Amino acid sequence: MPRGDKSKYTDKQERKANHIAEGYEKRGVSEEEAERRAWATVNKDDGGGKNPGGSGRGKNTGNPASHKGGEKGGQAAASRPKAERSASVKKAAATRKRNAENHARH
Repeated sequence: MPRGDKSKYTDKQERKANHIAEGYEKRGVSEEEAERRAWATVNKDDGGGKNPGGSGRGKNTGNPASHKGGEKGGQAAASRPKAERSASVKKAAATRKRNAENHARH
C-alpha cells in the first residue's frame, strides 16, 4: 500500500479528519497543511486505519488529541498572576453585561 493511501480508514475516521481540517483552515492554516495535521491527529487518536466492522469497532480510543486542548488552556491561565486573571474576568463580565443591554434595546 503506497504512503498516503486512505483506503483502510473508516468513514467515521474520514469525517473526523475533514472536521479537524476545517477547524485548522478557519484559523488560517493552508489546506494542504490542515489536511496533513488532521490525518496525523486521526492516527494519534485511533492508531491508524481500520477495516469497518473489524476488531477496532466499538472500542474506545481515548481520543488523546482531543483532550490536549483543555490541558494547554489550563497551563496558560495558571501561569498568569491571580490579579491579572481576576481583572480579565471582571472585564469579560462587564462586556457581557454591556452587550446584553445593547441587544435588549434593539
